[in-house]
Amino acid sequence: MNAYSNLLSPYDFGFLKLRNRMVMGAMHTRIETLDRPVERIVAFFRERARGEAGLILTGGFAPDLAGRMEEDAPVLDGPGHLETHRAITRAVHEEGGRIALQILHAGRYGKHPLCVGPTDARAPINPHAPRALSTEEVWTTIGAIANTAALAREAGYDGVEIMGSEGYLLNEFVSPRTNTRLDAFGGSFGNRARMPLETLKAVKARTGDDFLLIYRISAVDLVEGGLTGEESRQFARLLQEAGAHMLNTGIGWHEAAIPTIAASVPRAGWRFAIENIKQAVSIPVIASNRINMPEVGERLLAEGAADFISMARPFLADPEFPRKVREGQPERINPCIACNQACLDHIFTGRSATCLVNPRAGRELDFPLKRAQAPRRIAVVGGGAAGMAFSIYAAERGHEVELFEAENELGGQLNLARMVPGKSEFDELLRYFRTRLADLGVPVTLGKRMAAPELREGRFGAVVVATGVAPRVPQIEGIGHSKVAFYHEVLSGRRKVGRQVAIIGAGGIGFDTAEFLLGDAEESLQPGRFLRAWDVDPSLQSAGGLAAARPGEPASRAIHMLQRKGDKPGSTLGKTTGWILKARLRRGGVKMISGAAYHRIDDAGLHYSHDGRMHVLPVDDVIICAGQEAQDGLAADLAASGIPSHTIGGARLATELDAARAIEEALQLAVSL
Repeated sequence: MNAYSNLLSPYDFGFLKLRNRMVMGAMHTRIETLDRPVERIVAFFRERARGEAGLILTGGFAPDLAGRMEEDAPVLDGPGHLETHRAITRAVHEEGGRIALQILHAGRYGKHPLCVGPTDARAPINPHAPRALSTEEVWTTIGAIANTAALAREAGYDGVEIMGSEGYLLNEFVSPRTNTRLDAFGGSFGNRARMPLETLKAVKARTGDDFLLIYRISAVDLVEGGLTGEESRQFARLLQEAGAHMLNTGIGWHEAAIPTIAASVPRAGWRFAIENIKQAVSIPVIASNRINMPEVGERLLAEGAADFISMARPFLADPEFPRKVREGQPERINPCIACNQACLDHIFTGRSATCLVNPRAGRELDFPLKRAQAPRRIAVVGGGAAGMAFSIYAAERGHEVELFEAENELGGQLNLARMVPGKSEFDELLRYFRTRLADLGVPVTLGKRMAAPELREGRFGAVVVATGVAPRVPQIEGIGHSKVAFYHEVLSGRRKVGRQVAIIGAGGIGFDTAEFLLGDAEESLQPGRFLRAWDVDPSLQSAGGLAAARPGEPASRAIHMLQRKGDKPGSTLGKTTGWILKARLRRGGVKMISGAAYHRIDDAGLHYSHDGRMHVLPVDDVIICAGQEAQDGLAADLAASGIPSHTIGGARLATELDAARAIEEALQLAVSL
């Protein structure tokens, strides 16, 4: 019997049968903004249907122009685009899958001048203030959503998901935080719930009883003035009575100051909020947020916390996730590490989404899975992210690859990243790399530092240099003092440091090192600790699920972080995760200094000047996080010997520890050879 019998169990609605309980959650990808958008979208969904997703939810489509997330966001308000949608549904159905269109009205989150809301109150994360909908316009918007649902049915979709969480329009109407209207759609709880309930009824009237109707409900708002747990249960029961076939659970508004899907959130950390909805209704409930491995989903289903598991970004990471579950091969799943780097960070900076661990995601047309016409014997020197990824991609294309690593274990900089609190998911990525290399039969030689003469013997038709980076040594008097340590020594555990610490460098590595040194127990592995640290009320008795602020635990170290640049520390951190790191360091009492000039390090500590004044930090240790230098000497030696080579990853460009770029370069090179 398969260990994941609940995940693999079919579900029959009577009019629609789903082959398993694994749902690909809705994601905004911006693929539609690229060239050949229809082909790209079709290829993206086809691959995930072929991977045996039980149900696929599209990204959100606005029912009208006011409902768009941004100026170029997709809208479905008429028959003009139905052929595009039919191409999508046809591809999914040809692969045995089922697909539902998400209908999303952004409300006051719409980043354009036409945005609307229950009132004219501006969202704190949007520069545009909404126009308040009149009573007549509310009814018009309800009709527009129902019209989009009818068009979705005409296009061949198996159902729709009505987005009613994360602080979008329908969520705004239900919440007293944003709905202070005095008409029939405001005031009492019943009035505030009227718009989503009337929307469900209107959709039902236009699409019939044999069309899947999912409502995404906010299971916990995580903002002041949000719903209590009892109000959420009451609302869930009303949605069931209004005709919803399933409820999908959303966690937190976008303006919430609490992380909801980043790696710092424990796996299934929002179970308490999902169970609160599940206990209120008899229709199926979908669990979501930070479920990235099958054992997590299986446990939620087996223990009755939910009926389906929604995984959005895990389907970016591995489109074959469900098939590998069915085949009993979870170790072969390429994991979502919840880094946000290539998905959400891309979206919030105007780019199309892809995935750090799978840069093919959304770009399947650019990187087709096909064998090389003339396979070659390739030496790969360096077993970090770039070297391992290239070895896998090249071996998949039929090349004969041999991988050499100077250290006694694979991983390179990933072995440092995995030591940082909130980044333990890198363990899963290392597990995937090692498993895949073994599956492909790639010979791996550890503890072997390759030199140009050894690669001159004619054994290899190509050499790939992926030798990574080394910490940059800044020119500071006393840099060789016994107080000085480098980040790789500290993160690897080879160097122990005292209770008074200065960190030189306030980029991503500096922040990671500071978090490591705070010595906090791993919040991302302890749901209770995570909820306490972020002042979340798991009883859901308080409005929005927020608890009163608790005093923080005393920091284990006094840490000062300094940088030469005058801008704010952390300015280069990820768009959607940097604020989490900054908040955690503030909680740990880390002092940050910009515009510092370093003078010397001696027995007294770190001597520096700031704002024209000299200072001395009497610290036990000074940790250098001042960037990296490419370890590209082998490439130069090969060139001098007349041996052609290709350099990728940190050896090509030493910036922050950028695994996303390293893996993408590995894929690009493997496809080009």
